[in-house]
Amino acid sequence: MNFGIRANLAQFLQQLLQVLLVGMTIGMMRTVVPALAETEFGVPRGSFMLLVAFVVAFGFVKGAMNFVAGRMAEQLGRKRVLLFGWLVALPIPPLVYFAPSWSWVVAATVLLGINQGLTWSMTQTAKLDFTRADQRGLVIGLNEFSGYVGVAIAGIITGYLASMLGPREGLLWFGAVVIGLATLLSWLTVAETLPWARDEVKRHANPSAEAFKPRYPTAVGSQPSTAEMFALMSWRDRRMAAICQAGLVEKFVDALVWVFWPVYLHQQGVGLPGIGWIVGIYGFTWGAAQFITGKLSDRVGRHLLNSWGMWICGAGVALMPLGSGALWWSASAAVTGLGMAMLYPNLSAAVADIAHPNWRASAIGIYRFWRDLGYGIGALGLGAAAALGGRLESAFWFVAVAMLVSGAVLYRWGEETHPRLNPAP
Repeated sequence: MNFGIRANLAQFLQQLLQVLLVGMTIGMMRTVVPALAETEFGVPRGSFMLLVAFVVAFGFVKGAMNFVAGRMAEQLGRKRVLLFGWLVALPIPPLVYFAPSWSWVVAATVLLGINQGLTWSMTQTAKLDFTRADQRGLVIGLNEFSGYVGVAIAGIITGYLASMLGPREGLLWFGAVVIGLATLLSWLTVAETLPWARDEVKRHANPSAEAFKPRYPTAVGSQPSTAEMFALMSWRDRRMAAICQAGLVEKFVDALVWVFWPVYLHQQGVGLPGIGWIVGIYGFTWGAAQFITGKLSDRVGRHLLNSWGMWICGAGVALMPLGSGALWWSASAAVTGLGMAMLYPNLSAAVADIAHPNWRASAIGIYRFWRDLGYGIGALGLGAAAALGGRLESAFWFVAVAMLVSGAVLYRWGEETHPRLNPAP
């Protein structure tokens, strides 16, 4: 079978369109819903733990589904898992539209977590199946670029739709079009990529197949059990453990952006379209810079980009409450997005570098389990920090310190994973 982006360009573009729609699905819940939690859905002002409940639910559900998706994909195939993820999302727009209370929003977010865990995992895994090892940074960079541009676009569009049609009706029509189109395309145009992964296993059996051998973990065999895989990724291999903890903590940032940025900016007098643009700058910077950072990691390696990305991202978070005005908040959003662009695709690429093709989908799934569990753990931390401090700004400092410490752990425990730069003996 032929490997590489050029040889599989049609499917590569189909998968990029899928992840764009995945990003737009989560993006529709990130501007209007938290900003209007009090006025539209009845969340009492100052109820920080109740406000974060929907992101806590999302994080724990999406994390679990990432874990499940990896194992399902190795048995059922990538396309079936992708399609099932879209079918689960169909009830989300009507649930938000008819929601009489915040609990309905939490229920819709549970379905969103299932959808995101299955669909985003499959778009990444499928592209890694049919592209070459020397393209992984670029591939994951483009994947995350497409997804987070979708998040940003959806946040801006839904902000305007909420102003024109009302928040509920705007979300209903936007969500119905995006989810309906994605479901139809995944059924009719997306190909199954599992045969590419199986062919890669056969090529790896040839000792001369690669000039540079990755440093695969030696603690498991070629067909590890689920328990063995979980232990390997979580603590037995120090490199994988370092990557997983960094993935978990960096989601504290995205939980902050999702829950408290819109509320904080709304309290500062910024309207919904303005909130959409400021949060959108974070998403656009994150997405667009991954064009550069993903490909750059294929040349200079992953490790330093990941470590410095954690620190720069944390600095951007700390900047937000230190100043005022749209220009300051936009600059803070851009710095935060730049840090995320440095670390986000390259943490995944580092996992893919040293995961054997026999169990790569499971390794990515477990990494994504820990990473997206960070939504839930981070949202709980945000709520607790804001409640104990009595103000939203306390949550910003909690996240900034967590990113600083986690980046130091990653720098100390991790190592370069690119097989050309640090090959196995």
